[in-house]
Amino acid sequence: MHIHHLALRVRDFEKSLHFYQTLTELKIHTQFSADGGAVAYLQNTDGATQLELIAMPEGDTVQAAGMFLCFGTEDIASAHERAVLHGMNPSDIRQPEPDARYFYVYDPDGLSVQIREYR
Repeated sequence: MHIHHLALRVRDFEKSLHFYQTLTELKIHTQFSADGGAVAYLQNTDGATQLELIAMPEGDTVQAAGMFLCFGTEDIASAHERAVLHGMNPSDIRQPEPDARYFYVYDPDGLSVQIREYR
């Protein structure tokens, strides 16, 4: 068994779509309207990572307290530079152990997102 995808109910669909496409470089696989709202599935090139963004005019949105979402990258410096360039206010790159470096940024709903480079 594995996680097929993670779904986030977001307040501002366009802001969230832009944020995740820019930061993670995931591409839209499927996008459609549903029940007065919008849904998009973002994925990486091989489809192994999928993120579903859901915006509905009524209903709950993601509650960010006590959790973070982590994306792995092979180039932490480029990811950090992209986050700075797009005004995402990332933390400094941290390296608490020899084989892992990471930084954090908040998505438009306040969810903490970690970008981590594994060696």
